[in-house]
Amino acid sequence: MKLKVEDVMVEDVVTINADATVLQAAKIMNKNEIGCLIVTRRGRAVGIVTERDLLKRIISRSRDPKKTKVREIMTKPLIAGESEMDIEDATRLMFDNKIKKLPVLEGGKLVGLVTLTDLVRYQPQMIRILKEMTARHLVPPKRMQKVIDYYVI
Repeated sequence: MKLKVEDVMVEDVVTINADATVLQAAKIMNKNEIGCLIVTRRGRAVGIVTERDLLKRIISRSRDPKKTKVREIMTKPLIAGESEMDIEDATRLMFDNKIKKLPVLEGGKLVGLVTLTDLVRYQPQMIRILKEMTARHLVPPKRMQKVIDYYVI
């Protein structure tokens, strides 16, 4: 039996409105002890803001998190998977797009989130897939290297 994204995804995804401030986003991430928020506009998922976005687009540029809107720093367009996707396909999508967090949409509606760490930890088969990708000398994104080093190498 092949596992689907819906079998491993987190369904209780924390979101933030695109017009919220970056400071509000940071507070929500800290309160929930999470590394990303899905950004919404009029109830639709339009982007993602991660800890990395805060570091690269706010801290390193000395921007004011009280004045900067989430929409200004979010990663877009949103790359997303579907709940019925095989987890192998989700892993490849993440690898190809150099992302570690994959929102899950159904009919444009946010239904979950899966991370590379979730996939690798959950399924030894993912380790095999990642080993194959690295054996073919596909260069993993730098942000994924830590996970690959820990679980695969």
